[in-house]
Amino acid sequence: MYRKTILIDLDGVLNNYTGNFDINYIPSIKEGAKEFITELSKEYNIKLFTTRNKILASKWLIKEGLDNIISDITNTKDLSFLYIDDRCIKFNGNYCELLNEIRNFKPWYKI
Repeated sequence: MYRKTILIDLDGVLNNYTGNFDINYIPSIKEGAKEFITELSKEYNIKLFTTRNKILASKWLIKEGLDNIISDITNTKDLSFLYIDDRCIKFNGNYCELLNEIRNFKPWYKI
């Protein structure tokens, strides 16, 4: 059965990242994230989207019990139905509005 793919960012979406990047450490899972991913995986193929080291990210998935729910880890913009990220802006067709959104952008944890 074919299922659409959703790419979900790791830092700031699935974990408790607050902007203090450490190359050797991935913060713990965000409250409610496992339940969210579990529910989403009933209808969609879920891939982890991260620029972090793939081995470190794999170990994090195992530690947090998500390794059998998330099908792959990628750092490329794979073909997918949706991308979920804490650092993105949805383009609405208007470049002036987009420019303003870019200039005023803050991730959710800095609002």
